[in-house]
Amino acid sequence: MNKHSLKDWLVAVRPWSFPASAMPVAVTLAYLYWAGYEVNWINGVWALLNIIVFHAAGNTWSDYFDYKHRVDREDTHGVRTLTGGLFRPQEIYRLSLSLLVVALIAGIGLLLRTGLPLLYIGIGGAACTLLYPTLKYRALGDVVIFIAYALLPMLGTAYVATGVTDWNTMWAGVPVGLITVAILHANNTRDIETDVRADISTLAMTLGGRASMYLYCAEVLFPFGWIAGCAAGGLFPWWTMLVWIALVPALGNVRMMSRYPVLGMEGISRLDELTAKLQLMFSLLFTLSFVLARLFS
Repeated sequence: MNKHSLKDWLVAVRPWSFPASAMPVAVTLAYLYWAGYEVNWINGVWALLNIIVFHAAGNTWSDYFDYKHRVDREDTHGVRTLTGGLFRPQEIYRLSLSLLVVALIAGIGLLLRTGLPLLYIGIGGAACTLLYPTLKYRALGDVVIFIAYALLPMLGTAYVATGVTDWNTMWAGVPVGLITVAILHANNTRDIETDVRADISTLAMTLGGRASMYLYCAEVLFPFGWIAGCAAGGLFPWWTMLVWIALVPALGNVRMMSRYPVLGMEGISRLDELTAKLQLMFSLLFTLSFVLARLFS
């Protein structure tokens, strides 16, 4: 077996992608704090760390199957742990299974501290992780990402932190989830040309380049209008308008995507990375706004 450094293992799990899973939990905890719940912060932090481990398992699981099905090759964009020869496929496969086992054990521990509803949420999360490659190849990856990084973590966090399954968290889940989905959609739009030869079907491939461009723009701009509407309707405090600061990088991303019909995949080669940074900024501002609203109410 090849010897790998700690840096190699970190590259393999793609820690720069973790805000996509961590931020929905952070936003939910802040929302619950603003809403006046008595929050169990130990359970909340436990849930935060556990979903990051699940995310790492999902990253490596997806990389393994993308390599196995020749979706990822030497000339494709993205992480090159397998295509660049840094790891052997079986090493990534074993790493993914190990991370999944750790996440499941930690999830069982949290289940014992809370109650049975968490079991169903956990099963849903594990299913999303394991089935994601198959569903992604059938144009359902965007749906899975929204479920796995908005619906399930926000409901699960609300339950473990308060003992209540509060569906009102979905008002906050929609904008956070859409920008997270936009990360995947930017990646898939960039890879339309190379994914064709792999004989798979992503949503971007189904829609085509121009429609995918419009969808991406909607995914990153609609959340700002959603939050303004929720604030006007009394569902969110007016402090949540702080997220509009993130409109500046969002518009920059929209301008980059608008060049796709002319420049092609090279014109948006970094758009998934920039969308991940947008998601982090947006979610941090969203989290901060709920905390400030509670402190200054």
